[in-house]
Amino acid sequence: MGFLRNQQIKLAMHFLRNHYVKRGLPLPPAVFLQQQAARIVDDANRIARERGKNVLGILKELVAEIRK
Repeated sequence: MGFLRNQQIKLAMHFLRNHYVKRGLPLPPAVFLQQQAARIVDDANRIARERGKNVLGILKELVAEIRK
């Protein structure tokens, strides 16, 4: 994995952890969180390519959708 992808996954994991904490839900195992974050990053990158948008903004939108 590249440096930027690793940073994107770490950011997505941070958003997900905050989501679980704010909702009072138990944190899933780190491996599950990392897999979920990787899926979110993959989706964000795919959408960014299709729409020509910023990946960070798309990551925030995708995490917000998961929070619902």
